[in-house]
Amino acid sequence: MVVDKPSGLLVIPTPKNEANTLTNILNEGLKQGHAPYRAHPCHRLDRDTSGLVIYAKGKATQKKMMDEFKAQRVKKAYVAFVQGRLARPHGEIRTPIEGKTAVTRYRLAEQRPAWSVIEVFPLTGRTNQIRVHFRQIGNPILGDTRFVFRRHFTVKAKRLCLHATRLEFTHPITGEEITVESELPEKMRDMMKGAFDVRRQDLERL
Repeated sequence: MVVDKPSGLLVIPTPKNEANTLTNILNEGLKQGHAPYRAHPCHRLDRDTSGLVIYAKGKATQKKMMDEFKAQRVKKAYVAFVQGRLARPHGEIRTPIEGKTAVTRYRLAEQRPAWSVIEVFPLTGRTNQIRVHFRQIGNPILGDTRFVFRRHFTVKAKRLCLHATRLEFTHPITGEEITVESELPEKMRDMMKGAFDVRRQDLERL
């Protein structure tokens, strides 16, 4: 199964053992529907990121799918809104995260006066990789309150503007080539239409 996760929802519980997670919600629905299996996540998105998450129907299939991720055979694409203008319209960020190799490719999709719409292609899967990498190059993701202070943003967003929009992978059982896509969530679509708040004095400095 591939599920479109909303922003603000955990995939699995943290050590605080939250009950309201995507995995718990899915399995409660499967239980009520008398499904003969449980859903097991094959990868994760952080709480504030929305978009596509692959679930396996059983532990054996989960392991096979997780092996695909570890071998970097699953192609992932995100859409992000970042502050300011990028130094280059496309590139690759290779800064290690917690001492481990981390690689993020990106390309500019659309330029706005105070922010940029980009497509992001993480080649590794470090925790918060995309958020950390774009903060490091001086273009933090709009709405990020974990790695950036609110006062540092010139554009105000109602959510973290990071969405997992496409997955391409080989089905671990059938061998079928699968591509799944998800459209931007409503709040991000509203920003694309121009419904955002920019302080005039900040725009004048750009």
